[in-house]
Amino acid sequence: MDSLRLDVWLDVACLFRTRSEAQAACKNGKVDVNDQPAKPHRDVRPGDVLSIRRPMGRRQKVVVKGLADKHIAKAEARKLYEDVTPPPTPEEVEARQVARLMRPLLRAAPTGAPDKRQRREIRRLKGQD
Repeated sequence: MDSLRLDVWLDVACLFRTRSEAQAACKNGKVDVNDQPAKPHRDVRPGDVLSIRRPMGRRQKVVVKGLADKHIAKAEARKLYEDVTPPPTPEEVEARQVARLMRPLLRAAPTGAPDKRQRREIRRLKGQD
């Protein structure tokens, strides 16, 4: 085997959880092969450089070292590529920590009209129930 579909390789190499997630990333332009936007059906070969856009503006760069078309253990899957992503800057680390701390606060913020439980609580507090 000298080449393999990009979406299959991304799934087998454990860079995405599922093949459909890898396909969606490719279709949305989040994956580049050799600095060119790649579709899911694009063939990858050993030596290709992949650039994957991750959340918070990070870009993961990997070099394809091997191919496998069936799922293998995660430790073996890591041998299929070499991660050449530069380490995050201190500012990026700080921004991730702030975002991680803010996540629960953003989820707890009320959105829209109160649900049934919240309406009952409001009536109870007002003394109507």
